[in-house]
Amino acid sequence: MTDFSPAPFPGAPFPTSRPRRLRSSPVLRAMVAETAVEPRRLILPAFVAEGLTEPKPITSMPGVVQHSLDSLRRTAAECAEAGLAGIMLFGLPEHKDATGSQALAPDGILNVALRAVREEVGDDLLVMSDVCLDEFTDHGHCGVLTADGVVDNDATLQAYAEMAVLHAEAGAHVVGPSGMMDGQVGVIRSALDAAGHAETVIMAYAAKYASAFYGPFREAVNSSLVGDRRTYQQDPANTRDALREIALDVAEGADIIMVKPALAYLDVIAAARAHTDLPVAAYNISGEYAMVEAAAANGWLDRERTIDETLTSIRRAGADIVLTYWALEVARRAM
Repeated sequence: MTDFSPAPFPGAPFPTSRPRRLRSSPVLRAMVAETAVEPRRLILPAFVAEGLTEPKPITSMPGVVQHSLDSLRRTAAECAEAGLAGIMLFGLPEHKDATGSQALAPDGILNVALRAVREEVGDDLLVMSDVCLDEFTDHGHCGVLTADGVVDNDATLQAYAEMAVLHAEAGAHVVGPSGMMDGQVGVIRSALDAAGHAETVIMAYAAKYASAFYGPFREAVNSSLVGDRRTYQQDPANTRDALREIALDVAEGADIIMVKPALAYLDVIAAARAHTDLPVAAYNISGEYAMVEAAAANGWLDRERTIDETLTSIRRAGADIVLTYWALEVARRAM
């Protein structure tokens, strides 16, 4: 006889609910998974260095390189084939100066690289550019300095505007102002529109924190930073400040807003998602990458599972788009 005895504890559904049923096989788990890390959601950050004839490994970021133009083109083609959303380019000039003049040179490395990559992939992959001066200045700050060594916000805005137009003319589908200057999105939007690039997308680094996790990136971009960026990047203690910055960037015409870093700021990603209906991006940065790679190399972590869990957590927090150095690897595994 069938036993229709009451549920084993008060208030339980009848018959007793068993959530574990939906975890019993890989196919079931995949069917009911709430969050997915798909190639179309991923962007690969890539560094291209002037004067290189072959890729140069970045020691603090195993598996990541400073590209030559030829290797960058090949990598961009691979990204398109794997179904990634985009590739974000950072240019590393051979010569730096106080104003970052190579950022504004039509034949500067970043502008040359943008043209080369766009020629390679057309519209099959979004070609994206970092709009900032830190890779180009001999002092390593994100802007032009005053005589007393303080970043001049308004003078820097003019450089960003010119930079963004050059990038659009070179083929960038998306420009990413990352310097955290006040008003940068509005100035860039006006400059792009005036130059006939109204369709160029602005992915604004709206909540970019003064983080210790940028360490390996310094090597990646041959940084010459003197001091720190705490006067213009955000304080890691603050969330409301990030939401104010996001609101300002949205009002100025941002198309996508970004939170950077990602893992230590999952709460900020979630808050951003709750406060705007624009797409939210998050940058899984160099230090986050390096920690996993170092632990995996020592046998302390299962590398692939940790990568997948890391990116899933960023998506689960609310990021629609993730910039990550694992983008191409993850996309290839999904093929």
